[in-house]
Amino acid sequence: MATGQSDESSRADGQDIHNLVQSVVTAGQKIHLPFIAASADIGDPSPMCGPDGKPYAGDVFKWFDPDLDYWNDRTFALRSGFIQAARICSEPMYYDGTTLKSWRPIEALEVFNQNAEYETFGVKAAIVCPCHMPFGVLGVIVWATNEDLPDIADIFDQNAERLHILTLKLLSSYRDSATVTTPTETRDLTRREIQCLRWAALGKTDNEIGTIMGVSVPTVRFHLVNAGKKFGVHGRAQAVRVATSLGYIGGRKSA
Repeated sequence: MATGQSDESSRADGQDIHNLVQSVVTAGQKIHLPFIAASADIGDPSPMCGPDGKPYAGDVFKWFDPDLDYWNDRTFALRSGFIQAARICSEPMYYDGTTLKSWRPIEALEVFNQNAEYETFGVKAAIVCPCHMPFGVLGVIVWATNEDLPDIADIFDQNAERLHILTLKLLSSYRDSATVTTPTETRDLTRREIQCLRWAALGKTDNEIGTIMGVSVPTVRFHLVNAGKKFGVHGRAQAVRVATSLGYIGGRKSA
């Protein structure tokens, strides 16, 4: 009985993902951005695949350049301006043929536009939706065209919210279905553990952390080791990485 329910649930999940994939395609066709590039994890060169094991890219997600097999290019994420922009901006953005913009002025994008020397691979207009997921996973969907689209700003204003939600739903669902490892159990950190991790993230040594917090070095190490155990990792570097990806540390310059 349990196995049957599990199989049925798995099939339902697969159908949901298939429906979302089709929704992504349909959405692009309706707004004159019919070409799609998608990745559920830009740090993983493996392409998004359907239940049959075939990549969605090139089959379901069409691209205007038949010679650009981006899903087989391990350097694509390093060369694509859209993916580089998604690393620094979590909000939907659009490309008007010259620069990347969003629904509001974003300083990070303005700096990016001034300094970017990345490839656009023939794209004339696009909407880019990043998907920042737990544990530092970053996915992206790009809706694009190789033709001029003068009203791309209006198209973005009218559709960005819907496309962003669609991106979150597809990439999060796909990521969950494709992940074979057991998710890390969520366990709360103590205030001391968080403080030690924050100082460690700022490059402080155990001795320095002990002096700042007024505790002994063994106590600092105890808290860092405990935090790592709760995350299921070994070493302070790994503990800091996971803590950062889960929002325990943040971007401020002091603990």
